[in-house]
Amino acid sequence: MDHLLQFINAHYWLATGTAVAAALVVVYEMRARTESQFSVSPQELIRLMNQGALVLDLRPQEKFAAGHLAGARQMSGEALLAAGDTLKRHKEKPVVVYDDSGSLSLPAVRQLAAQGFTRAFTLRGGLAAWRADNLPLTRA
Repeated sequence: MDHLLQFINAHYWLATGTAVAAALVVVYEMRARTESQFSVSPQELIRLMNQGALVLDLRPQEKFAAGHLAGARQMSGEALLAAGDTLKRHKEKPVVVYDDSGSLSLPAVRQLAAQGFTRAFTLRGGLAAWRADNLPLTRA
């Protein structure tokens, strides 16, 4: 133990950098676990869709019309704020939210959870992951 304290005193910046790097790894891992708890893969989404999940597309209407998941509903961010009222019959059912890359859908899932949706998920990787798996899109 004395050697450790001597090393830290002699190499203060190295010890500090190591502690900061370790803290960042812990924070990153905790965040990754939290995100994976609320996200599903494209294959898991197909299973949920077969069980009657509600799928919400957060992209703008023109992108939605160019191609979306079969059975998905287009919903803007403003409409999502009132989803507790408009989608109240889906509060106990699986609800999956997606966008192009998956970056906007996690905050949307948190918003849905705050409104009482007990089974809200995001599509991990967004529509890009869906396309990467060569899964079909529907055009409207």
